Amino acid sequence: MQRRAARNSAPACRQICTVNPEFIVDARRDPNFAAVLARADLCVPDGAGVLWAARRAGQPLRERVTGSDGIYRICERASTRGWRVFLLGAAPGVAERTAAVLAGRYPGLMVTGCYAGSPAENEWPAIRARLAAAAPDILFVAYGHPRQDFWIDRHRAELPAAVAIGVGGAFDFVAGVAQRAPLWMQRLNLEWLHRLITQPWRWRRMLKLPVFVGLVLWQNKEEQA
Repeated sequence: MQRRAARNSAPACRQICTVNPEFIVDARRDPNFAAVLARADLCVPDGAGVLWAARRAGQPLRERVTGSDGIYRICERASTRGWRVFLLGAAPGVAERTAAVLAGRYPGLMVTGCYAGSPAENEWPAIRARLAAAAPDILFVAYGHPRQDFWIDRHRAELPAAVAIGVGGAFDFVAGVAQRAPLWMQRLNLEWLHRLITQPWRWRRMLKLPVFVGLVLWQNKEEQA
């Protein structure tokens, strides 16, 4: 991530995607989403399943980088480097609560704007005006997968930020609207189970996990044949 002077010389905002198993399954099914991930400047592994698949493929990755953890790490760095941050997405009022928590945790953090907005195209003029006035270096987008990733890809040429990152439900966690899994479940890579218990309506999305495992095993078998 670079300061605004460097950003102004860049052709477009850089896109970062936090990729979990659901992303990979959806990319296999949707060529348009696969193209979004291919165009992204950086895809980081968000989930133990991605690390497992990388090890199976003989290309181990060092660690996972979740949107929920990454927002803290990036804001900590931003507070010491003078990077300006904008929070876009989540339910009305959540981004403002998130900003208050982060500013209290990292003195010196410059949150130059918050807006719930929507990924709907009729919202784009209002969002563009707010971003132009705020001139952020880093844009966090919390519209959920895959809407946030499509939205950044669609508008990145006009975004004034140096970097845009899709962070899913991170604002809800930071603001205390939703609770992350206990640390012991995180360490055992059981966050998916916590979400299924606390948000049972997500069960259809959880069905993608065994599909992901099957895809990985099938690919490994094909490579060994």
